[in-house]
Amino acid sequence: VQLQASGGGLVQAGGSLRLSCAASGRSVSSINMGWFRRPPGKEREFVGAISWTGGRITYGDLAKGRFAISRDNAKNTMYLQMNSLKVEDTALYYCVATASTGSLSTASAMSGKGFDNWGQGTLVTVSS
Repeated sequence: VQLQASGGGLVQAGGSLRLSCAASGRSVSSINMGWFRRPPGKEREFVGAISWTGGRITYGDLAKGRFAISRDNAKNTMYLQMNSLKVEDTALYYCVATASTGSLSTASAMSGKGFDNWGQGTLVTVSS
């Protein structure tokens, strides 16, 4: 599956952005998906993951209370709604997906090891 993230841009602190991840090559209706980010000069961070049904969503600490992940399997697309953005949210945001159907452990999701497909990122810049 090919993944293309979009929706990044420049936003002021306190603002909101909605990222999209469009998948192609196969239906994503039976696979788990997620978001990671890489701030400039820092290590990759887990944003969150969503099960193939959308019924189970896991967030990293950085996202809790401010970000929301959703998906529309009919559109083969996943979303990341980001609210109350902070300067430290500035990063390249990646969407990811597993290759096969099945449950994904929280540990595998958070480490990134459970995901086989990584898209090119979309840059989010939050200004003060």
